[in-house]
Formats: sequence, structure tokens, C-alpha cells
Amino acid sequence: MDAETAAANALETVLEARPGESVLIVCDDVRREVGEVFARGAMSLGLWTRMVVLKTSEDEYRTKVPPELLEMINSPHQPDIFINILRGPAQETPFRIKIIDLETRKGRSRLGHCPGITMDMLTEGALSLTREETKEMQERAKNLLALLQDVEAVHVTAPGGSDFTLSVKGRTWFTDTAIDWKTMKWMNLPTGEVLVGPVETSMNGVLVSDLAAGGIGPLKAPITIRVENGMVVDVQSDDEEALKIVRETQATDKMAKFVGEFAFGLNPRARLVDEFLESEKVSAIHVAFGNNRDYPGVTANNSATHQDFLVSRPTVEVTYADGRTRVVMRNGELLL
Repeated sequence: MDAETAAANALETVLEARPGESVLIVCDDVRREVGEVFARGAMSLGLWTRMVVLKTSEDEYRTKVPPELLEMINSPHQPDIFINILRGPAQETPFRIKIIDLETRKGRSRLGHCPGITMDMLTEGALSLTREETKEMQERAKNLLALLQDVEAVHVTAPGGSDFTLSVKGRTWFTDTAIDWKTMKWMNLPTGEVLVGPVETSMNGVLVSDLAAGGIGPLKAPITIRVENGMVVDVQSDDEEALKIVRETQATDKMAKFVGEFAFGLNPRARLVDEFLESEKVSAIHVAFGNNRDYPGVTANNSATHQDFLVSRPTVEVTYADGRTRVVMRNGELLL
């Protein structure tokens, strides 16, 4: 698909951009080409468009929001839409959480957040959906959400060794495939998830991530995470570099070790690629440890970081409030 068309499709079908609205594109200089594609796509839809390019250094990780950008975000006439075209390393997650909080705290702007986005995602990958394919994915997400109403517990097993449970009692399932005008929740681009912020102290068992991890990408060796009462108590992997990144991320603060997200992926064009932004949308499940405070409903993880772990070929059994059980995914295939 043509990249500009894909960007315009995402703005129109996911963020519901309309002619005459304004958009501010925040772009790392190493992602400038992608930012310019979104700018042209926005202008083709009749949006008032500005783009801010942030200078980056390969050996340094950003921690603070630049003052000139802070001034634009806090303007009395805040843009209707923000698009963040940023690098995706785990070390910059605290910065990305800061900028998301700033852009969404007034509750008036929609946000498409794209850490690690590439041109290839627009032309070949999870952002290359046609308008019709996006509508089909949104309908699939609605059907899954309907199936998950009144679910209180989730049990996941997988051939790689995962076997864990978690509670979602009193928590709100939602989807990133379409804007929620009640909560004005931000979303990642590309989209393709149905997710929830589980009870932070409820996860127990073993998670074996054997596909990819946030801030790392496709894994050279599985990462085995043992969890008790929601908190990571042990992490092991034969990939020493990946293990170091995980341990450093979970040392960010106390809540970085606690579960923050459980999600299904359902984007039909998603691929297992270097950037986790796309990989997490494949037909599988992923679990994140860390921040979930911007999720709708009740949440309690206020960590400064958030790291996801993708599990292949999972079987997911849910338990409803009345005690019924149902398998909603078997070997990575949704059963709607």
C-alpha cells in the first residue's frame, strides 16, 4: 500500500480525523520520513498540520520533554489530534509515558502513539490495512469484547511452557482498534488489540515469552518469568543481553515488577518484526509489567515504565462471574 494512503487511513478510520481539525506530529529526527508521510496524509484529509522534529542521539536516551514542545502541548488551543512518531527503545519508555500524560491530561485530544514505527509498517505491515480491513478488525474486536463481559479470571497455557492465572474482576476490557469518545483514550498505531489492566497483585505462575519483548524485539532465546501475587520474583534467559534489558527495566521502580496488562492480538497484517509495536498485534497474547494508569476503569500500576512479553500459540480459558468457563483462544486462534 502507498504509505501516505495508509497514514491517512489510520487517521480517518481509527482516530476519526475530520476536515478542519488540527494535528500536531511529534517526530524524532531518525523517524522524519515517517513523520512527513503522516503530515501529507493529514493534509490530504484537510487537517491543519504542524510537525515538530526532535533531535536525537544514538548513544543517549531522552528523559525530559523539550520546553518548546511542552509549550505547544500546553497551549490553550491544544490540537485535536497528536501523533507521536518516536524511537522504540525500552530505555525511553519513561519519557514516552511523560509525553502521553501531557498530551492527554486535558481529556480533549486524541492521540496516536507510535514508538518504533517504520515505513515498512505502512506499506507492508500492520498499518497497511485498507478501510474495509480496518472495519472488519474493529468488528472482530467488538465481538471479542462482548465475549469477555463478566469474565473474572484468565488462565493461559502454551507449548513453550507458559502456565499462569490472573484476575480481571472489576477491571475494564477495551480495544485500541477504535477511539473511545467517552474516555478519549490514546492508542498505539498500528492498532489491533483487545486488552485489560488485570488486578496488579493477582498473577501467579510462569510466563515464557518465546516470540518477542518490548524494547528488545524478536527473541534469540525464550525469557522465563516466574510471578507470585502479581510480582515478578525471577527472570531467566540464555540470551544475556535480553536478560539484562529486562532486569534493568524492572529495576526502574517497585511497580515495574507488577503485572499491568493482558492482551489479545488480532491485526491480520501484523508480522513478527524488530519493532514490538507491530509484533504485539499478531494472533497471540502478551502480558506487560508496569504502568497501566491511563487504562479505562480501575487500575493501580503507576510505574514509570511498561514492558510487554509475547507468547506464541497460547490457549486462553476464561472464568465468568457465574462460574462458567470457556476457551476463547486455542493454539493462538481466537474462537469467536
